[in-house]
Amino acid sequence: LSNTKTESTSQDAAPPEYLLPGSSERPLMALLPPSSHYLKDLCLSCWNPPPGHRKLQGDFLYISVVTAEGRRCDVTSSPKGFFLNRSTEEMFDPRPAQSSPLCHCFTDLLCHISPAFKKTFTTIKNRSQLPPVEVMPTPYHTMSWLGPPAASRTHKNPFSRLGVDEEAAKQTPDWNEELQAARDLPQGSLEERLQKDRTLLQVNSAFVRAVMQGAETVVDGFVEPVNGNPEDPAFLWGGLFMSQGAASAMFGGERGRRAAQRLELKGVQAYSALEGLEGLHTLPTAIVDYRGIRLSAQGLAPGLEGSEQDQETTPASRLHPERLLALLAHAAKSLSLQRHVVVAPNGHQVPLFTPVDSQGLLGADGRFYVLDVFRSFPADANFCPEVATERYWPENYHTDSGLPKSFAHSLCRLRPELVQIIPSVLSPFYTTFFFILAADSRATKAVRAACKEVGSVSDIIFEMRLNPNVFSPGVSFPPGESASTNLQERLLKEAAAFIITHQIPGFVEHCLQNYEAPMDGASLKQALHQRGINLRYLGHVIQAISRSEHKERLRHIMVCSIYERTSLKPRLFNSFLQGVDVPSLCAAVSHFLCCLLVPHFTPTPVGDETKKKSRRRGRGAGASDSMPWSTLTGSELWNLVCQDAVETYIISDSLGSGPNHLVQHYGLQKLSLLREFCLKTGVQLRLRDYFLDNQSKAPIGPDDVLNIIPVVKHIHMPTVDAMKAFGAAQNSVQKGLLDQAHEQLKEAAFLFGRVCDDLHPEACYCHSLLARVAFLQGKAAEARSAQLKAVVISERVLGFDHPNTIQQYVSMVIYFYSGTTLAQKCLLRARLLILTVHGEDHPFTATLDSCLGKRPSLLLPPWSVYLCLRVRGKRNWFVCECYSYGYFFSQFGEDHQQTGCSKEFLCTITKQAVQVERSLRQAGADSTEQTVEVCLGAQVVPEILSNLKKYKCAW
Repeated sequence: LSNTKTESTSQDAAPPEYLLPGSSERPLMALLPPSSHYLKDLCLSCWNPPPGHRKLQGDFLYISVVTAEGRRCDVTSSPKGFFLNRSTEEMFDPRPAQSSPLCHCFTDLLCHISPAFKKTFTTIKNRSQLPPVEVMPTPYHTMSWLGPPAASRTHKNPFSRLGVDEEAAKQTPDWNEELQAARDLPQGSLEERLQKDRTLLQVNSAFVRAVMQGAETVVDGFVEPVNGNPEDPAFLWGGLFMSQGAASAMFGGERGRRAAQRLELKGVQAYSALEGLEGLHTLPTAIVDYRGIRLSAQGLAPGLEGSEQDQETTPASRLHPERLLALLAHAAKSLSLQRHVVVAPNGHQVPLFTPVDSQGLLGADGRFYVLDVFRSFPADANFCPEVATERYWPENYHTDSGLPKSFAHSLCRLRPELVQIIPSVLSPFYTTFFFILAADSRATKAVRAACKEVGSVSDIIFEMRLNPNVFSPGVSFPPGESASTNLQERLLKEAAAFIITHQIPGFVEHCLQNYEAPMDGASLKQALHQRGINLRYLGHVIQAISRSEHKERLRHIMVCSIYERTSLKPRLFNSFLQGVDVPSLCAAVSHFLCCLLVPHFTPTPVGDETKKKSRRRGRGAGASDSMPWSTLTGSELWNLVCQDAVETYIISDSLGSGPNHLVQHYGLQKLSLLREFCLKTGVQLRLRDYFLDNQSKAPIGPDDVLNIIPVVKHIHMPTVDAMKAFGAAQNSVQKGLLDQAHEQLKEAAFLFGRVCDDLHPEACYCHSLLARVAFLQGKAAEARSAQLKAVVISERVLGFDHPNTIQQYVSMVIYFYSGTTLAQKCLLRARLLILTVHGEDHPFTATLDSCLGKRPSLLLPPWSVYLCLRVRGKRNWFVCECYSYGYFFSQFGEDHQQTGCSKEFLCTITKQAVQVERSLRQAGADSTEQTVEVCLGAQVVPEILSNLKKYKCAW
């Protein structure tokens, strides 16, 4: 919550210039607090290990220290304690230095040789102990796109030589056995279930960390392939099987390969999350992107190592077909997948509950495994050009939407969120259930007819399932299944059309009515996925915005987030890095960023500087050292971006000639583009202020690129009991049962703490809701404590500049009283973050400005008026509500819900003002203080009455 540029800001002082409306300055140095430099460097000395004659005299090891004052010292560790020796970088002299104290504690010696360290260390010892949520490690790595300003030695690892020695000393873990053993733990009691969830989370987090380390080791070239196939190399490292996968032409080449990896992870997640299904297992799975290469990582399936185990590994369908089919049938019911029959290559008819690619495996450990589940979800008929017939499509569907059409790959599948809601949206006969309630004799026939019409697998309830193999190339169905196949084709076409006709317009309307417009590409992706909309529909989302009557309200919001997503697809960056050598990575990444952010960027070739220096030294000009990546220009890159946007999202001529076009026409921030790029690709930049509008100089240099961090997508382990308690609390809040909700939320918070030490996104939402409920019950101290914990969790788990972190900062203001400096600090911090993430052109920015009393004439949600009351007092509170009512009335009309709510609120406070005025006149001056304490205050009553007439007439 602290920041050097805002700590000095008091309530009455003006905020910094870069936070004022209209300022184009975006200082990144204000985002993170300055790091405290206790020491410049602390590492093992180059003279380690101690030679034999020094070991005999008790030397354990030698430590090299560079103090904050710049003094370099070598320290000897011995049984007697720590002391300074006389060694330097050039000479080994283990004798004790003159006047060197002998300290039993290493920090005591550091305090003796460095006054700066002594001062800082004393401050640390005297401060209060931090809560566990601030110091415990997070289960998964939280990506930060900004690194420390001085990071010359932050990644130093003296224990590893060439990255190969560290793994050699470890025993290779069996990730699959660890995961399956955790899943097989007993779960009869609550304590056993909590222990199981905690163990699963620990195993999965350790697996993800191993995947990150393995990706760096493999891509850096320290592991040899085990198959010898240069086109599809496979690697074994640390108990992981890592491969890129084959680029099959049937699936669309390279893009199809990446889509198959992503869909495989999604399918594994779907099967892993099934409750009540015991006996069907999946391998630990993750995908990782590093230096432009995507690798799939899995634990080793039991029985695939060694010839004896190979003989024990047999397809499960041959040994136990009945048991395997029963398990798959149970899973298919939960996943809304239909049992169907396909024709095998040998002509036999095979019943399936899965796609044809899936395999059932009985491992050497006696467990059933399901593999290759990347086509578990039904095909998206909008991108199957072979089904372009008018049959089953809505009228004029192809003319209006341009669908169905081909896509860059043939693995376009419906999202699982859409599959779950299809039964409720494709059934036109749900109203027939009312016949049952009315005991009508026609009920049974009506329900059966409705079930048949909508394709239900049952004739008494609406239970719709979809066939994952329909519209799949190379799959044939027997003639006897033609009726069922035609019905499945109709359902899939209706589901695909539903995305265009209902989900996308509903999403746009939701953003208009609920003020929940996305702030960045990640929040846009999450909002679309919640409605079952794939990102390949972004072009149709833009078209829906352009057809909206209120497109101006969304033009700068949605379009900016969409263009961030389209112009920063990692695909171009990945292909760019393929031909870059390791020594040139920093220069290549900075060059790519300059080409992306600066239009017409044409830097000087790398070899020119060398030639100039060589001529000055009189050695002549050698051959050009220019690399192929250095020939890329800004215009060429932007043409590739536009071409990719047209092919993927059907966006034509909207991106313009460069990023400046988006800045001028849509208010897009280059800083937002830079942040989005780094979060997607794993690039970490040095923390400093970047001037991205400079057209004559490269804004980002090779020294600004600190690291490339592997970006991992992994399975999310459930916290079952905690989520059930949290869901029950949410239902209680909706019903208005605050006391019950408060107890349920405290129980959920306790369960989250037992499973994940509160370091989980859902734990953050739980504490935020707990703070809200506690505040409504008058427990302000508990509300502040819970909300502060929510802010810390969000920063540590989601990121310091995540949109949820911004909202948590603003929510904290509610629980502080008027006049507190911390409340204003939170608002200023939130405004700084939203200016960095999105820019000033966002409804949430208007909310923050209304809370700070800067721009009360913009759109104000009702709760922001309460914040304004707390932060700025009652006068601005009433004025803001009058402005809000006028804005609602002019924009939405008198019948809108927000207009009615604001009008009712104004009527209530106006009646209170009249009562106050009347009581003051009747009671006289003696009772003035008592009346003012109960009501709004005598000093604002005349202003309320006069302003009410003023704003009513104005609007």
